[in-house]
Amino acid sequence: MKTLDKIPTSKLSRTSKLVSTGAKIGKNYLKYYGKKTFNPNTTREELDQSNASDIYDSLKSLKGSALKVAQMLSMEKSLLPDAYVEKFSLSQFSVPPLSAPLVRKTFKKYLDQYPEEIFDEFTKDSVNAASIGQVHKATKDGRELAVKIQYPGVADSIGSDLALVKPIAMRMFNIKGKDSEKYFKEIEDKLLEETDYILEVEQSQRISEACQAIPNLKFPKYYPELSSERIITMDWMHGQHLSEFTKTKFTQEQGNKIGQTLWNFYMFQIHHLKEVHADPHPGNFLIDKNYNLIAIDFGCIKVIPNQFYTPYFELAEPKNIDNPEIFENKLRELEILREDDQPNEVAYFSKLFHEMLSLFTKPFHSEEFDFGDDEFWQQVSNLSEKYSSDKELRKMNGNRGSKHFLYINRTFFGLYNLLNDLKAKVSINDYKRYI
Repeated sequence: MKTLDKIPTSKLSRTSKLVSTGAKIGKNYLKYYGKKTFNPNTTREELDQSNASDIYDSLKSLKGSALKVAQMLSMEKSLLPDAYVEKFSLSQFSVPPLSAPLVRKTFKKYLDQYPEEIFDEFTKDSVNAASIGQVHKATKDGRELAVKIQYPGVADSIGSDLALVKPIAMRMFNIKGKDSEKYFKEIEDKLLEETDYILEVEQSQRISEACQAIPNLKFPKYYPELSSERIITMDWMHGQHLSEFTKTKFTQEQGNKIGQTLWNFYMFQIHHLKEVHADPHPGNFLIDKNYNLIAIDFGCIKVIPNQFYTPYFELAEPKNIDNPEIFENKLRELEILREDDQPNEVAYFSKLFHEMLSLFTKPFHSEEFDFGDDEFWQQVSNLSEKYSSDKELRKMNGNRGSKHFLYINRTFFGLYNLLNDLKAKVSINDYKRYI
């Protein structure tokens, strides 16, 4: 794969790249409609593939928060066409890496030494390259190490990147109103945290230590003395990326074992630590030869305040969902219903969220849940399609809910999708044994 000697970091250069991509997409549409004129049976599949490729090619050269958006979208399997999910999923661990000279320059700047002066061996070519950083393999004093290096300029371009995507996001999610800024501020704050590698090392050590009691779960050891604000050194962990593992012919027992570990890991964090690894995509997990789960990235950690945690999980109980008075009160606590709502808006959003929560909290309503259940996922798909095409919803203010929903919902949707990939049957309350 071709390496990169530089990454566009100025607002002008990044905007220009996205504008040129928009022109390519326009041409793709003209080509598609031209074909459809002569052949009415032409499907959108070719158009989706062309657009997905052009958008991904643009984002992967920009890297940083722009590419992180693609990574997040690759998890939205029920919302995006397959071509986009397939292409954007490459952003998890397969994008053009930095060139060797740029890697050496980064080391000199942040550790005051070149890599060959620090390690006994250091691979000049990266092993994996993703949205915010790339990984190299190294050895020191007999230890195999993974060294993650952040792309130059990533932290500096987050604000301008979000300013570029903000108008599109507001249209996509029907966000209106003067308080919409709280959502974008939440995203910006979390992305900035992800670029702070000193913070990531601290989070990694703290959470991996807290989760030691959970069986079949492993973590690398981290080395603060070989790390800095843009470089992280940790143990090299042997295993398959979770996305690669799920394409193999694993047994139900193996899928259940990994799925249970994944579920326990997340529920332990959420209910005991009140903070959670909020980036559950397959590139952040490995599976070893004994079917243990290895968590290798703690850049995105979401703290869950009690004022959100309590009403959020109270709405996971059917008795509260089905009690109109309690249900409405919880919706107001979670900022889903607003003080300025008209009666028709209260009625509409109460009905919408009753339907959504009755479905999405289903796993919590029994002792065991089968995340490979096709009927459950068909219901999720049908509900998503129903409201994405609802014209009445477009007329209303879609600016709903506490800012904490952004990363907590992302965590649950990502977790559900990973468990679906594993076709796992999970014991819902098993995590309580380790608290």
